[in-house]
Amino acid sequence: MKGAAHRTGIPWRDLPRERFGPWQTVWKRHRRYAADGTWDHVLQQPLATADAAGKISWDVSVDATITRAHQHASNTTRPEQDTGAGVNHRPRGEDFVHSSLGGAREPAGHDIGRSRGGLTTKIHAVVDGNGRPLAAVVTGGQRNDGAMLIEVLAEIRVPRLGPGRPRTRPDAVLADRAYTSRINRGHLARRGITGVIPQKPDEIAARQRRGSRGGRPPGFDVVAHKGRNVVERSFALAKQWRGLATRYDKLALTYRDAVVLAACITWTKIYETCPSGPGVSCTRLNRGAPQYSGFWAIRLPWVLLPWRY
Repeated sequence: MKGAAHRTGIPWRDLPRERFGPWQTVWKRHRRYAADGTWDHVLQQPLATADAAGKISWDVSVDATITRAHQHASNTTRPEQDTGAGVNHRPRGEDFVHSSLGGAREPAGHDIGRSRGGLTTKIHAVVDGNGRPLAAVVTGGQRNDGAMLIEVLAEIRVPRLGPGRPRTRPDAVLADRAYTSRINRGHLARRGITGVIPQKPDEIAARQRRGSRGGRPPGFDVVAHKGRNVVERSFALAKQWRGLATRYDKLALTYRDAVVLAACITWTKIYETCPSGPGVSCTRLNRGAPQYSGFWAIRLPWVLLPWRY
């Protein structure tokens, strides 16, 4: 895991052998963890712990960001449209088309699309009210933001520490005008989720032209919508990692799991137990790593920090 985290855009063959061993071993381990959903399960543990402690704000924000695909990532055969890469430990839909290069869970187009910026990948993310990632889906860069809202929300899955089903429904969804549509608003209403999404000017004009037949405008909380900026700050933090700011991975699975690893780091930094002396003890927020037993003793933040540079 240290070797996979250390690689920040360099070719896998350039990974220091004296420190991490054969690069083939590191690559195969990372690829296997990406395919079987291991990193998604790793993320669920700090999510469950934070939710039990009341650290998750369920007024979530949704948005997407573009990343350029390096030539090392884009020298593959791709169809015109792609189905996107999501969580890897749940069954795919019937319309999913896989790639012979990456296996049954790798999208045929490897989530590389052509947009104004050239060959790009788009990260669709949902974060809690504090800007910490809850779920992410990657698609080609040409994919419309609003069309992915339902799929991104479906990726939210926060387990309970005790008995009970995982939580999958937020209290409210904050998004920009790209997400305003009758389909999205209807989906949120059916699930009992408050939509805080402004209307486009042409939508407002079309309703006003119809007069009384245009119906009432959807509710919009201007004050609550000011908190949507946390998703933009979340992207700014994630793109401090070179391996996310530019895509170097050929496979969508491994690139998406880099996003998941960044989310793991963010969540495991919630608590830090300060050095204590006689009568001195404290807990700081947003720094350090929690202490886990067994598998969680890997202490993700310190393992993965070299990946940042």
